Amino acid sequence: MALSIGSTRGILYLLARLLGDASAAQKGRVGRRVGRRVAGKITSRALGRLFR
Repeated sequence: MALSIGSTRGILYLLARLLGDASAAQKGRVGRRVGRRVAGKITSRALGRLFR
């Protein structure tokens, strides 16, 4: 079964996020990473509402 480009991209982004989480855990920067992820989601939602 061949994966579509979109699903392949989704898998790659998932792997990148997991590798980033592992790297942050090794360096002891999990809180900083979580904070940036939350800030990014809030910003994304605000911009999405602004440009609807």
